Amino acid sequence: MATIVSTLFVSLDGVVEIDPAWHFPYFDEHMGAAVGEDYEGADVLLLGRVTYDSFAGAWPDREAAGGEDATFAAQLGDTRKLVVTRGSQDLGWRNVEAVRGDLAEVVAGLKAEPGVGKVLVPGSISVVRQLLAAGLLDELRVLVHPVAARHGARLFDEGEAIYPLRLLRSEVFGTGVVRLVYAPGQLPGSQTYDDVTDNVPGAGRG
Repeated sequence: MATIVSTLFVSLDGVVEIDPAWHFPYFDEHMGAAVGEDYEGADVLLLGRVTYDSFAGAWPDREAAGGEDATFAAQLGDTRKLVVTRGSQDLGWRNVEAVRGDLAEVVAGLKAEPGVGKVLVPGSISVVRQLLAAGLLDELRVLVHPVAARHGARLFDEGEAIYPLRLLRSEVFGTGVVRLVYAPGQLPGSQTYDDVTDNVPGAGRG
């Protein structure tokens, strides 16, 4: 079964709609290495249409330009890409195909597809939200920037269900960026306030 991995840049107040003004000042060699690790071994990129359009509007030209980022651009071009879209127009990049219909069914089929070991979901907020709701996301990887963006789309929308997560690993960069890798988890218990009063500061000292 393939592993579905989400990778996101996020501000301290939960914004995942990236603004270059607060993102790029924190992008150093450590963040670059973390991003490289996220993409390493990815057999498929699963993208929402907005994220795909931003990729397709930049990376093919960067590959053609032959600059320092051309190697990564070529890697993106060579990787199989599935784009969640309602449109029918040509997506205009190599190794890309449109997926339509029920996303949960598409991803469940992708997880079981022979030869697919890792599916990476870069950005693509709406896709990640749907995968979380369907219980199909295996890892949530976030690079938390020490800045309050104060506006922009946030990852977690309003809803009834909570999403308990289990921290797999963490790393702090010199810029103050914190890399956090989570898997789906469970609450550590079912306690209420009455069950934890002995842990309140000063308890037992009266």
